[in-house]
Amino acid sequence: MLWIHQLRKEYKPGEPANDGISLQVRPGQVLGLLGHNGAGKTTLINQVVGLLRPTAGEITLDGHDLVANPAQARRSCALMPQAHAPLDGVTPRQAVETIGRIRGAPRARARERTSELLAELGIEEWADTIGERLSGGVRRLAAFAMAAVRPGHVVMLDEPTNDVDPVRRRLLWGQVRVLAEAGYAVLLVTHNVAEAERSVDRLAIMDRGRIVAKGTPAELRERAVGELRLELLASDAASIAPKIPTAGPTQRTGRRYLMPITGATAPEALAWALRLREAGTIDEFSITPTSLEDVYVGLIASTGENGNGDGANDPRGSGVVAA
Repeated sequence: MLWIHQLRKEYKPGEPANDGISLQVRPGQVLGLLGHNGAGKTTLINQVVGLLRPTAGEITLDGHDLVANPAQARRSCALMPQAHAPLDGVTPRQAVETIGRIRGAPRARARERTSELLAELGIEEWADTIGERLSGGVRRLAAFAMAAVRPGHVVMLDEPTNDVDPVRRRLLWGQVRVLAEAGYAVLLVTHNVAEAERSVDRLAIMDRGRIVAKGTPAELRERAVGELRLELLASDAASIAPKIPTAGPTQRTGRRYLMPITGATAPEALAWALRLREAGTIDEFSITPTSLEDVYVGLIASTGENGNGDGANDPRGSGVVAA
């Protein structure tokens, strides 16, 4: 188990990039670390893998102190960094196989596993293409293969789907689940809320270097106002006042309105939306379940008002089961 306790990193005194972070990642689990750019996600994983030394706090893996022994961190953790993989002068096949050998795989196994990953990720046709001629998406997929070829105990993926096309993005997420099912602990850093919701077992939401909520996607969605949301696209700039019971305040962005509602009021909301469309007041509407993105936006907005979230690092204070 990867155990992080009260981790703090200051690049400048009094200006923490990470502030009191506590997390656990178990074997066979995908833990998503969700937050906007600059929230402190990359700083966190760089500390875990031994590239940055914490200002304070503890990081242990299976009883090993990774702060005191960063070499153990590099042996036990595989990292896919946010930056593109260094493939200049080499092909994906050469790079992935070499990493497998460096991390201790026998030559035959490294070659076999490399071929498996390139096929599963849909990049076989570029397997022997020199790195300078590869697209950004293929380079990202090759970087994932380099992390997955011989993972150690923990696999850390920093924005793994950047530049990857939608078809191969699904293939990549499938391989993330394969790693978890094989017993590896996976720590996934992303700011893509929709992808995180589909792909992780648990989530930790970060803002300004702190964790503001933890739990499964379902547990986090329970924090949202209303079970459903009614979305309207007005036909012009005129204001639309809700004529139905809502579970919270209406959000308006230009011609688009978002109204939280409950399941009990959904039939009334549907009838009202149909009347608005028949009258030409709106062009379109939809009723959808409250998403994790709604929760995420609400959390970040609330922490932005006071600089922190209630119960930010203590699950007992958040009403959400700890990751």
